[in-house]
Amino acid sequence: MLTVLRAGPMTTVQDHGRPGLAHLGVPPSGAADRNALDRGNRLVGNAPGAAALEATLIGPALRFDAPAVFAVTGAEVETTLAGRRLARATAARAAAGEVLDVGRCTRGARAYVCVRGGIDAEETLRSRSTDLLTGLGPPPLHDGDVLRVGREPPTEPAPEPAPVLPREPVLHVTPGPRDDWFEPSAVDLLASSTWRVSPASNRVGIRLEGPRLERRTRDELLSEGVVTGSLQVPSSGQPILLLVDHPTTGGYPVIAVVASADLPLAGQLAPGASVRLRLTHGS
Repeated sequence: MLTVLRAGPMTTVQDHGRPGLAHLGVPPSGAADRNALDRGNRLVGNAPGAAALEATLIGPALRFDAPAVFAVTGAEVETTLAGRRLARATAARAAAGEVLDVGRCTRGARAYVCVRGGIDAEETLRSRSTDLLTGLGPPPLHDGDVLRVGREPPTEPAPEPAPVLPREPVLHVTPGPRDDWFEPSAVDLLASSTWRVSPASNRVGIRLEGPRLERRTRDELLSEGVVTGSLQVPSSGQPILLLVDHPTTGGYPVIAVVASADLPLAGQLAPGASVRLRLTHGS
């Protein structure tokens, strides 16, 4: 068992989510930084995609009610166990009664607490992920919650180095499918500007602040399917980067889509951070 002494502002249970259900109106959900989740699970010997805790901006304080092996990955964050500072992104062993304190993210937005055995939350549509848009999955953590840890896996922990998060991330984007709804200069402006992440951002979408992207047409777009990484542009001209809890359809034109390989980095964009968008023409 894990007892939540401090939940933090937004700590949820996440795994690989619910892909392939968009036709039912179900968002993909899952870890915003899937690479960090998988790295943490490898560090403690879990199977890929085992459920873990995703903490946004400020992490939780957790008491282990039994000995456990755990790792904290993702954002750069000061972490202590029973008052002892821990190295970043390495597996550690906790004794019964010891408290893990995950502090404020100093670079990046989301830290992952992976425990050997995984978080044994109830599954919904074959996933334990919390979906903030639809309410599927377990609710965000609250002070005093008690979490179950799953069975000990047969695989052994696998140490690996932790990557360094860039100070100014660069996300590769492919124009379209509605770039023709914008003035020819808009796509160039998208790629030549430095964008700031708005505080009004979450797992549904990241609002980017910068120059206005002017539309060529004022027609109304019928709702159409959208994917994670879509850059929708509402009437404000400020793009919204859709994250893992995004709705499956949208009525704003999508000027470009972030490359799949860069989505984990997008999941680490914190309010106030700067980000650049680089045009490509691949998938």
